[in-house]
Amino acid sequence: MMRSLYAGVSGLQNHQTRMDVIGNNISNVNTYGFKRGRVDFQDMISQQLSGAARPSEEVGGVNPKEVGLGMSVAAIDTIFTQGNLQSTGVSTDLAIQGNGFFVLKNGDQTVYTRAGVFGVDANGTLVNPANGLRVQGWMAENVNGEQILQTSSTPTDLVIPVGQKDPPKATENVRYLCNLNKNLPVIPEDPTEADIIKGTWQTEIDIYDNFGNAHQLQMNFTKVRDDETGNEVPNQWDVTVVVDPDAEVSTETRVGIGTTDTGEDVARYRLIFDNYGTLQQVVDSVGNESNPTGNIILQASYNVPGSNADADGNPYRQTFNLDLGTIGSMENTITQSASASSTKAYYQDGYKLGYLDNFKIDQSGIITGVYSNGSTRTIGQIAMASFTNQAGLEKKGDTTFAESINSGMASIGTAGIAGKGSMLAGTLEMSNVDLTEQLTDMIVTQRGFESNAKTIQTGDSMLETVINLKR
Repeated sequence: MMRSLYAGVSGLQNHQTRMDVIGNNISNVNTYGFKRGRVDFQDMISQQLSGAARPSEEVGGVNPKEVGLGMSVAAIDTIFTQGNLQSTGVSTDLAIQGNGFFVLKNGDQTVYTRAGVFGVDANGTLVNPANGLRVQGWMAENVNGEQILQTSSTPTDLVIPVGQKDPPKATENVRYLCNLNKNLPVIPEDPTEADIIKGTWQTEIDIYDNFGNAHQLQMNFTKVRDDETGNEVPNQWDVTVVVDPDAEVSTETRVGIGTTDTGEDVARYRLIFDNYGTLQQVVDSVGNESNPTGNIILQASYNVPGSNADADGNPYRQTFNLDLGTIGSMENTITQSASASSTKAYYQDGYKLGYLDNFKIDQSGIITGVYSNGSTRTIGQIAMASFTNQAGLEKKGDTTFAESINSGMASIGTAGIAGKGSMLAGTLEMSNVDLTEQLTDMIVTQRGFESNAKTIQTGDSMLETVINLKR
């Protein structure tokens, strides 16, 4: 009889534990990144009244007689199913779609979380603004002008330098494509202004010097005319290159093949096409011929106004490449066909001084700075951790977890690699608590608690009956 009392007590205690877990789940139903708990029960050791007996020739076997001594909590599991994603529109809010955790630092202590409610503090450090925990990742390093991420190194604090200067970059490459109209008229020997306008196709694009000053690069395409007959030379065009055509002081533009200086202030070259309208050859003003295959790249230079002269007193010259495309190709190159002229420069890689005024985070966790001059630069990458047994993590409050001896060591790497999920900016992961399920479990838990209380009451009544036998 006393056994039933203690079995009921164990039932009361452990159903109360289950109710505590359910209450915690419900209280965190709107907590970002929260993972619900689940209580598993198991029966306790049983008292054996008699053991089992094997069958004999006279009688069959006998089963053991055992009385259970109640129940206990087998485990309180953390369920890491994916929570729903909620769009917030805040660029620093991050959600993980799939497996993984954000890595945070509190001094020398490392913790992990699924709650990506992040922001930038006064020093530009990416943190959880609720508790100041610093988000870990890798800062990009400038190697020969290129931003490189060393994701094999130890993660560190991520700093987003809002307002940082992006120094000006001189234009090094200009690329052309599209078409020259085969039916454009040739300019006569004694042309009028109208003849020049009709027979010239002009393109313009801004390029930049080392100071970030913009210069207008103008290219004028005209058909080649035979000086003796005055007729058009088939499939050949002269191109004149001028930097800052309206400047008061000439920039002395030069163009050459295989050299940055033709030795004379001439910025002219000739395009030669085949009968299919594809570019076959380029010849510069001093007779240098382009390579027979591959890309045609000319080198141009111009004087930079306001710059220091060299040791010989010559003005500083800025050099850049004119990429005219691939010989024999109809794609990404200059062609000649009987269609409207549309040849233009579609790319140049220079820009003026700018300031970091915005940034974005992609699915890999790469932080890209957007500068006021239109340039972009990789700032860093957010680290992600995964565990062999994530259910073995210990809860540390603030919706964070820490390693335990049964979780395994953190495998820290980048999103989308080695089983890790992807990151979604402007989104937060909601709690994975299902209220319908929790309220149903609450009813079942309540009934279990009441039934165990009834067991104790009934056992007490039976004891009272025994006591009253003496009266």
